[in-house]
Amino acid sequence: MAIPAKRPEPEGSPAVLETPRLLLRKPVQADAPAIFEAYAGDPEVTRYLTWKAHARLDETRAWLLKALTGWDEMTTLVWVITMRPTSEVIGAVELRLEAQANLGFVLGRRYWNRGYMTEAVRAVIAWALGREEVERVWALCAVENTASSRVLEKAGLEQEALLRSWMVFPNLSPVPQDCYRYSRQA
Repeated sequence: MAIPAKRPEPEGSPAVLETPRLLLRKPVQADAPAIFEAYAGDPEVTRYLTWKAHARLDETRAWLLKALTGWDEMTTLVWVITMRPTSEVIGAVELRLEAQANLGFVLGRRYWNRGYMTEAVRAVIAWALGREEVERVWALCAVENTASSRVLEKAGLEQEALLRSWMVFPNLSPVPQDCYRYSRQA
């Protein structure tokens, strides 16, 4: 059986997005220790995420393999957020590509409340809405996650719905939580 060739990156699919303070780039396996240290291993950072904090570096390495497969298949793009000019890994933004691109993000606790995530999310939204096939960008967040709500609003998304008992956040409870849905049209 032949191994399928990687799909080439379509034109306009940047492995790197730049903002005044940040560089968002396609991850590499060597990022695993920095990702684990900055955010993936921190239970407070992962509190409102759909996955538990990584207990071991191997979990972060496995996640990175999935992230790189998403790039290869052009289905899910994960950008590692790094500081300019130091290249220090501070977080990530994920975009699941479909006609309505689904956005997610995570930022290391040391970098909260400095506007970094809003800056990164704006760059990803601008790129996504510039693609002909993307009609809208949307995101969900737990109702009690006011920090993420603020990021989404500052990045230009509008709250459009309250979804009752919608999503499980395993770090909060096994019971589905209420979520806000935010979006922005192209």
